[in-house]
Amino acid sequence: MAKSRSSKPARKAGTRVKAAKAPKAAGKYHARKPAKPKASRKSKTVKAPRFTQLETPLFAEVAEAPTEQAPPAAQPSRPAKGPGKPPVYATAESMAKSQRSISVSEFFAKNRHLLGFDNPRKALLTTVKEAVDNALDACEEAGILPVVQITIEQISETHFRVMVEDNGPGIVRKQIPSIFGQLLYGSKFHRLRMSRGQQGIGISAAGMYGLLTTGRPVKITSRTSSRSSAHHYELQIDTRKNRPDIIVDEVVNWDVPHGTRVEIELEAKYQRGRQSVDDYLQQTAIANPHVTLIYNAPDGRCDRYESSVQSLPAVPKAIRPHPHGIELGVLLKMAADARGKTIQQFLTSEFSRVSPRVAGEILTAAGISPRTRAIKLTGEDVKRVYLAIQNTKIMAPATDCVVPIGQEQLIAGLRQVVDAEFYIASSRSPAVYRGNPFIIEAALAYGRPENGANEDDNGGPPQDDTPAEDDEGPAPDTQQARVIRFANRVPLQYQQGACAITKSALALNWKSYGLTQSRGSLPTGPLTIVVHMASVWVPFTSESKEAIASYPEILKEIRLALQDCGRRLGIHIRKTARVKQELRKRSYIEKYIPAIGEALQDILQLKDRQVTKWCATCEEVLHRSRKL
Repeated sequence: MAKSRSSKPARKAGTRVKAAKAPKAAGKYHARKPAKPKASRKSKTVKAPRFTQLETPLFAEVAEAPTEQAPPAAQPSRPAKGPGKPPVYATAESMAKSQRSISVSEFFAKNRHLLGFDNPRKALLTTVKEAVDNALDACEEAGILPVVQITIEQISETHFRVMVEDNGPGIVRKQIPSIFGQLLYGSKFHRLRMSRGQQGIGISAAGMYGLLTTGRPVKITSRTSSRSSAHHYELQIDTRKNRPDIIVDEVVNWDVPHGTRVEIELEAKYQRGRQSVDDYLQQTAIANPHVTLIYNAPDGRCDRYESSVQSLPAVPKAIRPHPHGIELGVLLKMAADARGKTIQQFLTSEFSRVSPRVAGEILTAAGISPRTRAIKLTGEDVKRVYLAIQNTKIMAPATDCVVPIGQEQLIAGLRQVVDAEFYIASSRSPAVYRGNPFIIEAALAYGRPENGANEDDNGGPPQDDTPAEDDEGPAPDTQQARVIRFANRVPLQYQQGACAITKSALALNWKSYGLTQSRGSLPTGPLTIVVHMASVWVPFTSESKEAIASYPEILKEIRLALQDCGRRLGIHIRKTARVKQELRKRSYIEKYIPAIGEALQDILQLKDRQVTKWCATCEEVLHRSRKL
């Protein structure tokens, strides 16, 4: 008998046969058999759900799917055993290494929208505005009638060059880099005096924006007198250190006796209309009738706004802070710095409107001796003095630090830009908010010009001279009244809804003055509303100086100024309507007087000479009895 091919001995009866081991897959984890795995002590076996006959075949296929063995490559990989790596958290030491100081220029470079450079069109306006404001402030302080030339050149679709030149006193050579290349550098922040600029940010921020968008430096040429040389600088601001980097510093020939010229290249957008450079310069001519503006637009136009007043406004004087506007923390700091002074000497020398008698009343109410040294006062002592100041009646601050435009000058500037038939202006008495004096001025321009001019002298829009059809009142107009806002003679172009001036105009009942007005809106008709706030410190809502904060004292003064103008406007509107109505009735009577004369001639057999005399007598009586 032949031997079997297998060399292994035959198994005995009743012995178990071991299953052959399946080959391992190429991957890390190989597929298991479809057989039910053994339960381990650590893990429980999860049974697959049983499907009844009521369920659809799709669910049955899904239930049967795990029983099929998939190829090793198609099996998803299992997650690694054990928990993942724990997150690494920062420690106090690691956080301390990453902390560093931030310069103000670096902050505003990332938040330039706070300064008015949030879109290209607004950036062009802000650049021109800051340069013109500096030029006007310098000329007025030096006693020079300002002549400012603004030129805007379009290099490409979004690349513009802005050049502003003035006839001011010029800038000293060593001050030029700091003025144009360092934020928060100026002479107006620490003094209480009316001025257009306040913080020393504007023109240097415009140069920083031009550097960020075009990479071009700011170019400045300045000359202080005809006997000195003109200096030319090209510089850019170092945003990390908030200091100027000088690229060019040279002496040049400039045929100007004194003045300053600034040139900035930036990415911008030029567009005419509201909230544009053209609109800003027109409004500047209204609030500054003593200024001559020469404007060379990118489209080739040349507009010239001549000065209508040949005298400079009065120079405002700097004053000391008023005690009612001081805060407790500031008072603590001032008392700590008052070395060698008693508390009474401190109050009379550091604050305005505090006489020795008023200082005695304050100290008596606070329970402090007048001979006590101010530097030795404790925090509680200073707090009692602060509370006593608030409860003491003190005279309002002096107003020679604030110079209003004036009613006549405001109307003269308004006539130069707005063509109307009736002008009225009102100037309020000085008031105080938080210890800061301010003056509110308002003006109204109403109606269409009587001469029917189609265009104003300054290239403005054509004026409609169509007479009103309704003689009982003003002709309805779908266009709302225009509001022009000023703060220290500077036009405010943006954020009109957030401004206290607009809120006061909306809250006023213009219907009582003969105008049509919808609820919660401005009046409709040919009306221009002008409001100017002059103060040593205008409470703007942001660094871009676009809207005035709504302090109750400011809202009250604006409302009273508008009401004063509105009453006189209402008298004019009602008088005009009455005259038109009377003229219409008189025309009816004059129309039928000859017919009545002919009827009387037929009845009474009068001669022509008698009829003519009678008609003349009737017209004379008509004019005497019906007064306009």
